[in-house]
Amino acid sequence: MSEEEVARKRSRTKSMSPNPAEPKHANDDNPVVNEEESDEEVGPLPAGNDEKKKTEKSRKKARAAQQHKRLYLKNLPSSERYHRSFMHRDVVSWVTVTRTLFIITASVDGHIKFWTKKDPKDGPGIEFVKHYRAHLSPIISVSASVDGMMYASVSAKGEGGSIKIFDVKNFDMINMFKINFVPKACCWVHDLGQAATILAVSDAQSSTINFYDGRGDGTPFMSTSSLHQAPVHLLAFNPRFNCVISADTSGMLEYWEPTEGFNLPEGLKWSLKSQTDLYSFKKSKSVPSSLTVPDDGSYFATTTLNTSEHSICVFNFSSGKLLRKYDESITAITEMQQAGTTAYSLDDMEFGCRLAVERGLGKIVESDTMPGVAGSAVFDPSSTFLLYPSLLGIKIVNIQLNKMVRILGKDENHRFSQLSLLPSVLRKEEIHDSPMAISDNPLLADEGKTEPSIFCTAFKRPRFYIFNQTEPESDSGAKNTDQDIFNEKPTREEQAVAAVAPSSKILLGNSAVIHTTRGDIHCRLHPEFVPKTVENFVGHSRSGYYDGVIFHRIIRKFMIQTGDPLGDGTGDESIWGGNFEDEFAPCLKHDRPYCLSMANAGPGTNGSQFFITTVPTPWLDNKHTLSHHHNNKEDFIKNINSSNANNEYITKPPVKQSRTESMSPNPAEPKQAKNDSPVVSDEESDEEVGPLLAGNDEKQLKKTEQSGKKARAAHQHERLYLKNLPSSERYDRSFMHRDVVS
Repeated sequence: MSEEEVARKRSRTKSMSPNPAEPKHANDDNPVVNEEESDEEVGPLPAGNDEKKKTEKSRKKARAAQQHKRLYLKNLPSSERYHRSFMHRDVVSWVTVTRTLFIITASVDGHIKFWTKKDPKDGPGIEFVKHYRAHLSPIISVSASVDGMMYASVSAKGEGGSIKIFDVKNFDMINMFKINFVPKACCWVHDLGQAATILAVSDAQSSTINFYDGRGDGTPFMSTSSLHQAPVHLLAFNPRFNCVISADTSGMLEYWEPTEGFNLPEGLKWSLKSQTDLYSFKKSKSVPSSLTVPDDGSYFATTTLNTSEHSICVFNFSSGKLLRKYDESITAITEMQQAGTTAYSLDDMEFGCRLAVERGLGKIVESDTMPGVAGSAVFDPSSTFLLYPSLLGIKIVNIQLNKMVRILGKDENHRFSQLSLLPSVLRKEEIHDSPMAISDNPLLADEGKTEPSIFCTAFKRPRFYIFNQTEPESDSGAKNTDQDIFNEKPTREEQAVAAVAPSSKILLGNSAVIHTTRGDIHCRLHPEFVPKTVENFVGHSRSGYYDGVIFHRIIRKFMIQTGDPLGDGTGDESIWGGNFEDEFAPCLKHDRPYCLSMANAGPGTNGSQFFITTVPTPWLDNKHTLSHHHNNKEDFIKNINSSNANNEYITKPPVKQSRTESMSPNPAEPKQAKNDSPVVSDEESDEEVGPLLAGNDEKQLKKTEQSGKKARAAHQHERLYLKNLPSSERYDRSFMHRDVVS
């Protein structure tokens, strides 16, 4: 066939398809683009029948995945804040959810606690079951069997260690024995329904892995040292392939069966390790910190955390190929924060605080002084979503679509680490008859199901936290103090400190009046929710600390800020001489204008400065302590806010806060001011019980200015005076007489 004939044939083919330059229109207005574009539109010729079948098959899979995505997400926790937290006496390092729906927590001081999920009829939460002082030294590793019946913990002391074996369903310690080597990792490696209970324990000083019978006498019945060339620090069992994945301290990953010979399992898609990505850690000279296998055994995930790297990798188990890698390193997060591409934005102060915690976490992981602190990733029951802790919170990522769908705990001040998921399952006792079991009624399907929950530990915290589908403020009947349960008695040291601490309390008011040169601001206090913040505010008000200060910072359509005796934003001190911690209450939110909150420079830096919002500011929730609500109906606060047209911090002329009064808790016979607002002063005087300060009273303004100057001068010299006074909290030396020194 000549070139001219080929050209004519192609021209006839082109004339049969729509002209790309003149697309079809519906109603001559809306262009309609054909989904299956022609040869001229996309380049190559249309696919054949085989290719069409593959395309249609992939589309069906995508539609099915999209249909089930909501169902999968429904069975995962969704609360932005943790619902409850429970205590240990020391830092909680491990939390494990077993297949039998029990929760087991372990702390660095060797204590182990058993918990059980409440009945769904009794509401969300868990119940304490039993407590063991299992070890006298820190717990190195823990493991729960795949059937949820056995639990093991190992600890190291000197040149040896100890192993404790627990029967989970009976909450009983059934075995214990000592070992003559320092353990590093442990893992149950027996399959579902297998009579024998096999526990693999690695040696921290060699590549040896020993195998013990959980009900035996503590003598290893099998061991191997040929699988690795370095000490093994991670072990995970895949029951689907009857295979163990192990990782050593040099970054090498290995597959092997827990039987004599330690061969590769059947069903793998490779015969040579070079066909996989299992050498990726060795090539990059990095070492994984945790290893997780889902229930169906189709994947496994690793977490790598140190001072320079934080990454989460997802591998296909049968092929050994790396499917996903998520970079959560400090460098990557900092670049995203600067570019504004993070999942949610943080202010610079809070971001800096989280970076400091992340650096400290990386140093501790590298030093290997606190086992379990590196954290772990966990799969959902469908192996569609991966959950892992990060600097920004607990991320839930769809590994099929490679998309982050949810962040839990993003507003919390804790750095979460170890995760364990309790899925939503139907308890067996809830199935009463076969018609109910086969019923397709969604109401019956949801009734009796356990609420999905994430149990997690936090960096240097003696608590473990529970995320579920119930926000703490929406839990009816629960008080604010019930979010953190105090289930442990105070230590002797804490009791001694409490005994010598002053017991007298300042009588707190439930309302206050701030007198300014523009008018009076009436505030309703909340000492029942934020007692320390109200105590600080009342203490400063009674001492005259706020007298004569100005609103030194004004941002239009946002807030007005005051409380600094120096008037420039640098003076900030509480009644206790320094800063005090934040107090957040779920029922106090910045969901309306005229909220009075404490100004700070980051978590736990509250002093004397406070601000009043002029618009709803929900992004300030759980970042600034809200202690008061403004009761005024006048709009002069907005006038103050709009008096600064060029957004400078100091108003010209400055609006002064002349006097602040705190009202008594039970004002039985309140004095009446000009505007009939009850004002009761703690210091009864003619000036205080008379008419309120007028804005044009020049004599009073001069007195106020003079008192403000005195307060600023006193504050400036305060540090110098304190520098010349002793500052140690404990005495340095003591000397004796033969008798009482009088």
